[in-house]
Amino acid sequence: MRTRLTLAMFLLGYTTMAQNLTTNNMNTMETVSPNIFVEDMQATIAFYEVLGFKVITTVPDEKNPLFAMMACGAVTFMFQTFASIENTLPMVSRNKGGSLLLYIKVKNIRALFEKIKSKVIVLHGLEKTFYGATEFSIQDNNNYMLTFAEDE
Repeated sequence: MRTRLTLAMFLLGYTTMAQNLTTNNMNTMETVSPNIFVEDMQATIAFYEVLGFKVITTVPDEKNPLFAMMACGAVTFMFQTFASIENTLPMVSRNKGGSLLLYIKVKNIRALFEKIKSKVIVLHGLEKTFYGATEFSIQDNNNYMLTFAEDE
């Protein structure tokens, strides 16, 4: 009984400490949405609709999308064609499967960029995108690409 009480108190204290660290941080991260590169957008949309996902948005249009966002409940996936990135982002494999970009919505993106830009490999600096977000991309230590974004 004493061990369980001690463990419960430890976990409660650890959880409270973790919550305080995340809520007191100016750069609190809000969400992460995988951006999965695909060859055939229409086939991808059809497949995920079978799983219960609904199209939230497509760019530039519904008939020939280069990008689609789909959601099912609280789960959101973004899909982007290999063709849409042409010769940019050389680290993204052009093979089926395995290509992944983690898209992380944040608050105070400019402060976060200034804080980490000299400590990481910056792939793309702060820029306003065609869909209205301010973003920057970095390479993590495992060669995954992380894109941080804020709707300013």
